[in-house]
Amino acid sequence: MIALDIIFYIFVAIVFIQLFYYLIFLRTFAFLAQQKPQPKDLPVSVIVCAKNEEENLKLFLPSLLNQDYPNFEVVLINDASRDETLAVFEHFSEQYNNIKIVDVKNTEAFWANKKYALTLGIKASKYNHLLFTDADCKPVSSQWISEMTSAFDNQKSIVLGYGAYAKIKNSLLNKIIRFETVLTASQYFSYAKLGMPYMGVGRNLAYTKSLFFEANGFINHMNVRSGDDDLFVNQMATSKNTALCFTTESFTESVPKKTLTAWINQKRRHISTVSHYKKSHKFLLGLFYSTQLLFWVLAIVLLSLLFQWEIVVGLIGLRILVQWLIMGKTAKKLDEPDLVFFIPFLEFFLILLQLTIFISNKISKPHTWK
Repeated sequence: MIALDIIFYIFVAIVFIQLFYYLIFLRTFAFLAQQKPQPKDLPVSVIVCAKNEEENLKLFLPSLLNQDYPNFEVVLINDASRDETLAVFEHFSEQYNNIKIVDVKNTEAFWANKKYALTLGIKASKYNHLLFTDADCKPVSSQWISEMTSAFDNQKSIVLGYGAYAKIKNSLLNKIIRFETVLTASQYFSYAKLGMPYMGVGRNLAYTKSLFFEANGFINHMNVRSGDDDLFVNQMATSKNTALCFTTESFTESVPKKTLTAWINQKRRHISTVSHYKKSHKFLLGLFYSTQLLFWVLAIVLLSLLFQWEIVVGLIGLRILVQWLIMGKTAKKLDEPDLVFFIPFLEFFLILLQLTIFISNKISKPHTWK
């Protein structure tokens, strides 16, 4: 009984830690109103790094090139592709005069290193304000550039945006992918609003070229295969230089993985960068995810033994209710309303998958970005 008492009190403590995160941290973004600044018509370089993306480029490049914006170039980086990516670039450059192609060859020192390819593209760009997206992404509106760049000002040199994933009907995996994306966005938006920016996503991210050179590019983490987006933001973002943009017109939409194995491999690359975050960020994020896991593990243990089950059920209900309120509001804000009803179930499945990814990364490290 003493052991069960200890487990019970640990469970109570974990519930209150989780409530603290939702009510203090994540509510910050959930109840934040988007202040829509006036368009600034800054000259912008849109940066797209592609590796073996010929089919996606055919579909999505027109949505970039036909943006309703007066002064922008599109820097297309071919990162040593083995398919016809370069030919697709050249085809579009014959139709649009604002395309700049950077053809990157593999080198022994930077073999299959996206950061090396991005560095060459950034150096080749014409303008100081840079807007990044991926080759398998499309802006959801023709106002994407206008919305994202409107958040720049004399102090703000980083703009964090939201990169959604396309919806696939009747797919549990797709719902898990989109829920994980919403949860991640709620965290990096909330932390940034609280003055602790720690990451952004390369599917929809903007910063200045001058800030890139101030950081000496990606030199501090060039040996880490992933992290051209989150590690750069973690290094350079401050409470004063970081802005948020989450109007619906500013979103991008990416092609989601269609198999569990492909998604796990993708997340393995993403999660491998977390160990390089600042210590304060690692502690706060680690505490959230560990208590999230322990909440479900200890709840199942206590309920299976019917130990203090009335109190346990009440605490589970309270935590789920608060989560539903905060994450439900966030999901609606990020145009993912179909996830709201399933949030507790999606969290449970996501935790199991994250545990699998964590164990896989401990056994072996992912080595390439594609």
